[in-house]
Amino acid sequence: MGYLGYPDFFEPYLKKVEETRPARVEMRKKGEEFPFMTLEERQEILKYHPDYRDEGRREIKFGPSKGYRIAHEFVDLLEARSRVDPDRVDLSRVDYETDVLVIGGGGAATIAALVAEESGAQVLIATKLRHGDANTMMAEGGIQAATRAAKDSPYYHYLDVMGGGHFKNDPEIVSAFVKQAPDSLRWLEGLGVMFSRLPDGTLDAMHGGGTCRKRMHYCADLSGMEIMRTVRDEARNRPNIKVLEFSPAVELILNEEGRCSGAVLYNMETEEYSVARAGAVILATGGSGRLHVQGFMTTNHYGATGDGIIMGYRAGVPLSFLHTVQYHPTGVVSPEQIEGWLITERFRAEGADVVNVDGEKFVNEREPRDVESARFIKECLDGKGVPTPTGKVGVWLDSPVIDMLVGEGRVRTAFVGKWKVYDRLGIDISKAPMLVYPTLHYQNGGLKNNVECETAVPGLYVAGEVTGGLHGENRLMGNSLMDIVVFGRIAGRNAAGFAREKAKDGDLTLDHVRRYHKELEEAGIVTDRVAPMILPDYTTPEVRERQLTAGYLGTMR
Repeated sequence: MGYLGYPDFFEPYLKKVEETRPARVEMRKKGEEFPFMTLEERQEILKYHPDYRDEGRREIKFGPSKGYRIAHEFVDLLEARSRVDPDRVDLSRVDYETDVLVIGGGGAATIAALVAEESGAQVLIATKLRHGDANTMMAEGGIQAATRAAKDSPYYHYLDVMGGGHFKNDPEIVSAFVKQAPDSLRWLEGLGVMFSRLPDGTLDAMHGGGTCRKRMHYCADLSGMEIMRTVRDEARNRPNIKVLEFSPAVELILNEEGRCSGAVLYNMETEEYSVARAGAVILATGGSGRLHVQGFMTTNHYGATGDGIIMGYRAGVPLSFLHTVQYHPTGVVSPEQIEGWLITERFRAEGADVVNVDGEKFVNEREPRDVESARFIKECLDGKGVPTPTGKVGVWLDSPVIDMLVGEGRVRTAFVGKWKVYDRLGIDISKAPMLVYPTLHYQNGGLKNNVECETAVPGLYVAGEVTGGLHGENRLMGNSLMDIVVFGRIAGRNAAGFAREKAKDGDLTLDHVRRYHKELEEAGIVTDRVAPMILPDYTTPEVRERQLTAGYLGTMR
């Protein structure tokens, strides 16, 4: 390795950052910041955001959201056939029977399962990978809740959420979210989540981009991992919660009354399909970063392929806010071993500078994520980005500034997860900056639901990233982890109540899949693609040509 652990190629660019650092630190110490943009300036800069590229979208030709323009990558999967032939699935042979079926294995799914079980339900969790292999594990920065009554309130949290989402959010959902956030945080504490605290024992908190108060609580830079560890351990110790790993749902099952009554599951090890019958179903399948919308790298885990969107839409649930996806401003662009990896917004909240190839600041670090990302992209398009040896480009996140402002050792102790990974690559981020560029991070929208997590299909509930409405057109840092808690609890409670009081017996059916296939044909769509995707395909065309017996149905091409 060369200068500061980076290849020699980067030495002149790193020295430029070092030259400008003392003056930038002095500005910070004086309380001087790069000015925030005006609302008009934000609207202008957002033209550089990928969501505003109309050529990246097309209309859906059929279904409950016909005419809605969303990313090609989503439409490709909506315009696919089911992975199963409904005429070959024997719905009379039920393999699993439960009160509440939870589809997914991340934070929202696990929290929903816990509360459903506490409400008296027998619960079955069916997850694609291992229990906990989800985006929740990869969430780092923190979780928002207005716990400081003297300085903050749900009122201010509400304004931040609505403003961050460009005031397009569902106000009823946002209201319930901010009001229940403080109690949800206490609930996590009661389960054993270890939040970072001040010396006097009170919860530490800081600003996130787009927030007017310090309400970002955190567990070092491993917040999602700590929350997932706690709720997963709790679920695995509940006798009335059963977990099926490597068994993703590939199709929802309705009954003759039109209620959601289970799902077809796929065993990824034996390639068998099975039938799970339930009084109510909760879809908590997470996001879709592995679709690599518009070709962007992603922070998401390997199974984030938008499966819940496909299954819910086929069953008759409209889409909401799926025309926007979130590109996190700071994803690693080099070293390439960790390309796309999330660099938590907390670095910027603690004082790290964002600088261009000349070591100059060009944006306030606490702008909302879509604005920040768009500004990064414009800087690089204007020739002010830092090149990499492989032809990519990025901007510097100058983390050593934090130690110079707060005290030596802060980077290593406050960002222990990041420090360790970079250290393995020979880079000390308390002495060297990180090279970053926007990375596909979050699915702002999803299936349309109400404040009770209900959908257009009776008995089908949704929670977490698969939903649409809370975040509007842009999510603020820390609201995703609170989202899975607040609405995971609501979905679990309501699904258990539905299974107990409203579920009606009836013959199981996949007629909605047959209708969907018919609509495909009527729309003139001829395809051999199938969905859900389940897992992405990163095979190169050269390798694929030589895989004479391999099939790629449903995967990216």
